[in-house]
Amino acid sequence: MRAMVAKRLGGPDVLTSAYLPDPAPGPGQTLLDVEAAGLNFADAERLRGTYLPPRLPFTPGGEVVGRDPDGRRMLAFASSAFATKALVKDPVEIPEDLPAGAALALLVQGLTAWHLLRTAARILPGETVVVNAAAGGVGHLAIQLAKEFGAGRVIGTASTPDKRALALRLGADAAIPGEADGYTERIREANGGALADVILDAVGGPVFEAAPHALAPFGRLITYGTSGGIDPAPIDPGILSERNITVGGYWLGAHLRLPDSRAAVPLHDLLALTASGRVHPLVGAEYPLDQAATALTALTTRRTTGKVILRMA
Repeated sequence: MRAMVAKRLGGPDVLTSAYLPDPAPGPGQTLLDVEAAGLNFADAERLRGTYLPPRLPFTPGGEVVGRDPDGRRMLAFASSAFATKALVKDPVEIPEDLPAGAALALLVQGLTAWHLLRTAARILPGETVVVNAAAGGVGHLAIQLAKEFGAGRVIGTASTPDKRALALRLGADAAIPGEADGYTERIREANGGALADVILDAVGGPVFEAAPHALAPFGRLITYGTSGGIDPAPIDPGILSERNITVGGYWLGAHLRLPDSRAAVPLHDLLALTASGRVHPLVGAEYPLDQAATALTALTTRRTTGKVILRMA
């Protein structure tokens, strides 16, 4: 099989193309002929050794669409996904007409968005939800799911006019700049003078620090990343207790590793919502396998919108 291999830690440029033996399935495993693999920020972080440091050499990637030995088209988590073949467990069959990018968007990003709203924030009908980085892989789905789950008002934040326009097309009631300065004031203005009930944040740094001040009593701030590259300062507990604010975090990887985890169960709901046209996963750029380094660079420098994938052929 063809695969992209890293023999040392570093940036995307450490990836090189190689031919490796086909992996042999073990108990409970299925070998897929890979159609496409999804890219995530975690892939670049693993290359740098800052997230689940790998044993070198290794092949990155954690999700694939491919064919099983019976020819069925399957979606699954996979290790070493940047390759033409991948071992998977518990794959889910998907329709022939579902684009690979849309299917892959529902796996890590879709499940994360679902659990951010349902499991972590425990959204209630009529609440105002703010989605930071609303045009991102998780954010664009969180906007749509918040509406689906009964949010009264959804506000997206994004860094450019084009990304804010996208958030509005996806169903946000308002879209505002997302920088820390003036964050609370912009949310109040977009929400008719009221503060928000839920804020989902993957930016971190000063934006995360500003978010508690934009929450109404009993509001919830859920962090799921620091794409801004700056760790936030510690939060003063007094700020939280003044309005009974809750700060929490969510990471799909840890959820999936829990004993008897049902973290992936909502995938069937996400596929049904997509098939019915009620949720629209945003498909971004596609790159051939041997351009994995270029694809990862584009993703991590925020030059992409929607789900970025690698095509095997």
